[in-house]
Amino acid sequence: MRKDYKLAKRKYVIGGIVLTIACIYIIRLFSLQVLNDDYKQYADGNAFLKKTQYPSRGLIYDRTGKLLVFNQPAYDVMMIVREVRPFDTLDFCRTVGITREQFDKRMADMKNPRLNPGYSSYTPQTFMTQLSAQDYGRLQEKLYRFPGFFIQNRMLRQYAYPVAANVLGNIREVSPRDIERDDYYTRGDYTGDLGIERSYEPVLRGEKGVEILLRDAHGRIKGRYEEGRYDVAPVSGKNLKLSIDVELQAYGEKLMQNKIGAIVAIEPSTGEILAMVSSPTYDPSMLVGRERGKNYLKLNRDKYKPLYDRALMAAYPPGSTFKPTQGLIFLNEGIITDHTLYPCYHGFVAGRLKVGCHGHASPLSLLPALQTSCNAFFCYGLRSMIDNRTKYKSAAEAFNIWKDYLVSMGYGYRLGVDLPGESRGFIPNSNYYNNIYGENRWSALTIISVAIGQGEVLATPLQIANLAATIANRGYFYTPHLIREIQDTTINAEFTTPRHTMVDSHYYDYVVEGMRMAVTGGTCRIGAIPGIEVCGKTGTAQNPHGKDHSAFMGFAPMNNPKIAIAVYVENAGFGATYGVPIGSLMMEMYLNREIAPERKYLEERMLQSNTIIYSGVKKH
Repeated sequence: MRKDYKLAKRKYVIGGIVLTIACIYIIRLFSLQVLNDDYKQYADGNAFLKKTQYPSRGLIYDRTGKLLVFNQPAYDVMMIVREVRPFDTLDFCRTVGITREQFDKRMADMKNPRLNPGYSSYTPQTFMTQLSAQDYGRLQEKLYRFPGFFIQNRMLRQYAYPVAANVLGNIREVSPRDIERDDYYTRGDYTGDLGIERSYEPVLRGEKGVEILLRDAHGRIKGRYEEGRYDVAPVSGKNLKLSIDVELQAYGEKLMQNKIGAIVAIEPSTGEILAMVSSPTYDPSMLVGRERGKNYLKLNRDKYKPLYDRALMAAYPPGSTFKPTQGLIFLNEGIITDHTLYPCYHGFVAGRLKVGCHGHASPLSLLPALQTSCNAFFCYGLRSMIDNRTKYKSAAEAFNIWKDYLVSMGYGYRLGVDLPGESRGFIPNSNYYNNIYGENRWSALTIISVAIGQGEVLATPLQIANLAATIANRGYFYTPHLIREIQDTTINAEFTTPRHTMVDSHYYDYVVEGMRMAVTGGTCRIGAIPGIEVCGKTGTAQNPHGKDHSAFMGFAPMNNPKIAIAVYVENAGFGATYGVPIGSLMMEMYLNREIAPERKYLEERMLQSNTIIYSGVKKH
């Protein structure tokens, strides 16, 4: 009986072992056949070669149809690691123009899953990008010596004009982070970097295709699998038409040569940006090809920061270009009327506090205050608003209302332009001053400099140009944008929807008239254009770090305006010295397509003037 028990027990043990082994085999088979695709890749790799077909990137045109950016052929060296056989490494390096150390590093980086997510020895991997035409020719002749390597045709960008680098942007190789964020990309792909190329990357890049080639037992290509039945054709990226006028852009860059600053020109009726100049600048073709890395480093180290787009990233004190906003707020709040008079004793004086001003008639009302750019008028206006306890419970309440008006005019927050990196500028609120001075422990005199666009107030050239467009429209603006048309696509509705300010539209007529007076007989006289009613406002922004900044904001014609503009030149002195001439020349060139003979002297002066000394980088 005992023997039978042991025999039965042994039977169960053996059965359990067999069952365990069977389960292990089943789990392993399931893992190999369902969960793990290594063997499938191996089998497919033996039978097929799947070649990625890259789409043509969308072309970019200016508003008049001139081609700005197009494609040119480029060549990448690809490899399938498992198919590589022993070869002369030094001969290969000489052929493609790299050192043995660079070869080893490229191989290591390619096999590093952190740098190359999704690496597999069975699938094509990018070994080297942007092979020159000369190196391509040499490698093509010797390719049979390097089994496992092949050449992939790609496209690189080419620029038709050496301008608008800050607007157009460029393309670069994707980083591991790009690959991780978007499974469209694999190592060696390109993506938009800066400018329009980055903002509209999903539209421009298109969709990849695939070509399936059949191999024989020796790995030789025997043709297309099933005559291409399962191939997927690439879909080209969509073409873009931008709002910029490339000739106006080029003219603006010439005028800003040897200067630091920005120009932004907008079509008021649409919000389309006609020109966006950032100076110093660079030729966009510098960031194309094998020299891209070296040139990028050179530009990045330049002390004048040509890669920094001052038109939308730099936040400056707006200076006197800010005064029209103050007049509008005071009118709408009932603080002043168009007949209200304030004195100017060569400035605003309150006890021991004085904000200086230049000589002009006194007392004066809003329109001559805009004409002469009187500091005192707007300081008195701000004091009458912030310290008005009849209308407002506290300085904080009055100041927050003041800020709300400015936000409605496009200040203090990003406007939403279709370019990366836009700065919001800065408009303080009451909490900002409460934190500095204490609650209810500050008044208009504490912050009086904000009335004339100084102190804590900061704005981008884009925001200042947008103010000019808003005044030109008598109280509304469209979100500034660079896109005009996307092939077979409707542009974003936010670019076609008007945004109204908090100020009643009829008050804008006073400011428009004051800005017209500034050109006919005030601080903007040098900006007068024969036959065109120009409206403008100068700005001389105090700079604690050096010479004052020269600024201008204006539009033309006065009625049915076609262009609004802002010019900001760092360390260039009075607004009338550089800001007004450059702004008026830009408007004249856009409206007339030429400069009148009697104003050629002004053009020549601006073209020849130099407010900085360049060094260390190619400029144009």
